[in-house]
Amino acid sequence: MKILLIYPKFPDTFWSFKHALKFIQKKSSFEPLGLLTVAAMLPVEWEKRLVDLNAQPLSDKDLAWADYAFISAMIVQSESAKKVIARCKCAGLKIVAGGPLFTMDYMQFEDVDHFVLNEAEMTLQPFLHDLALGHPRRIYTSTEFPDIHKTPAPLWELADLKHYASIAIQYSRGCPFDCEFCNITSLFGRRSRVKTPEQIIYELDKLYQRGWRKSVFFVDDNFIGNKKHIKEELLPALIEWQKGKTGIPFNTEVSINIADDAELMNLMFIAGFDTVFIGIETPDTDGLSECNKKQNLNRDLVADVKRIQRAGLQVQAGFIVGFDSDTQSIFQRQIDFIQKSGIVTAMVGLLQAPEGTRLHKRMKEEGRLIGAFSGDNVGSTTNFVPVMNLEKLQSGYREVMKYIYAPKNYYARVKIFLKEYKAPNFSIPVNREYVVAFLLSVVKLGFLGKECIQYWKLILWTIFHRPKLFSQAITLSIYGYHFRRVYDLSVA
Repeated sequence: MKILLIYPKFPDTFWSFKHALKFIQKKSSFEPLGLLTVAAMLPVEWEKRLVDLNAQPLSDKDLAWADYAFISAMIVQSESAKKVIARCKCAGLKIVAGGPLFTMDYMQFEDVDHFVLNEAEMTLQPFLHDLALGHPRRIYTSTEFPDIHKTPAPLWELADLKHYASIAIQYSRGCPFDCEFCNITSLFGRRSRVKTPEQIIYELDKLYQRGWRKSVFFVDDNFIGNKKHIKEELLPALIEWQKGKTGIPFNTEVSINIADDAELMNLMFIAGFDTVFIGIETPDTDGLSECNKKQNLNRDLVADVKRIQRAGLQVQAGFIVGFDSDTQSIFQRQIDFIQKSGIVTAMVGLLQAPEGTRLHKRMKEEGRLIGAFSGDNVGSTTNFVPVMNLEKLQSGYREVMKYIYAPKNYYARVKIFLKEYKAPNFSIPVNREYVVAFLLSVVKLGFLGKECIQYWKLILWTIFHRPKLFSQAITLSIYGYHFRRVYDLSVA
């Protein structure tokens, strides 16, 4: 059997980093981890070929070569997935689809021959068994959550790693919290299931042997969902693994309660973690209560963010406007919080109701649903009727984005962050890629960009006050360029 694994294209979104990737001559932020993991579950004797449309085109020769196309995607890749399916159909290729997009809404994809939904550890083998017998069903689904101790390492050898800025791996699935708007618990449950440290070290060894020396992103829904395992097993193993190496930076997603555990933050810092993404959502307690974000309540969130960043973990964060309890004051309150906290990478979006969430169910019961969830983190669209007038909500959202990513305010936030951030305990060797990125930033931002004054002020300040953070200053300057481009395109 010849299997063509196809990953659809991402649109230009906040997390695509497409405009930033051009500075380092990369084509995509991450490799298609899910597809490469599924590839490792297929029979060894089958031939496998990966086409990641974010890194390379899909050719007619690829389609003619294959017996089956395996497609996986997230919701934001929906439009590209439809085009890929149409091409495969025209080529007479059998199509197998799975992943979050199809698990949440497979009904809209009539041309797919077989759906292998939910977690592949539960549904792929029954499909393969029936396929071998000659009578595979159209839909394979499961309500069970698998033991990921048995999950194989991804087949990274199928991907050309030079196209990617970072590599994604996964330690755990599931989240102990139950936010109303989040579909993680419906997809992966509330119990944090973890891999063994040996599995993770094996995966890291494979990457290191292939020459990977850059960032690794733990794509866990909440990396600290099982603190006992993290502190007693995984982090000590990662600390040991880093010894004698050049130092590979890690980043991941966590909940705000990490700020309560100084030991945990220190262990993560020593292990090489330098960035965490946190769902702050809103500084408004009514909004937090409304969406059941209990872990964020009764806290000084600004102080928490600063405590985390002083521990050496840069905080990237998500923010939401459009809760039923939001008033006109929420827009300025979001701006004030983001600027005061020094959160440079602040993703702000309108509240949406993904399929399978309690929010989606509530909106449906109240007759307020007006469309499908887009999966786009930045944009002035929502899929339900908000309590606030929609035009006022969209106008307020645009004002927030315009303010926080205006060069003057963005660079002020970078400086606030750099003043308090604890420098990483390892240094990344300077190579041609970073030198080119710096020179391009000088040209595009320092001379041609509308932020040239702010850019040079930041560079000079960093050289004299925080020289160890020079690379972070350049990186965040480039990020700002990307965020402004995404915002400008979203309101065009």
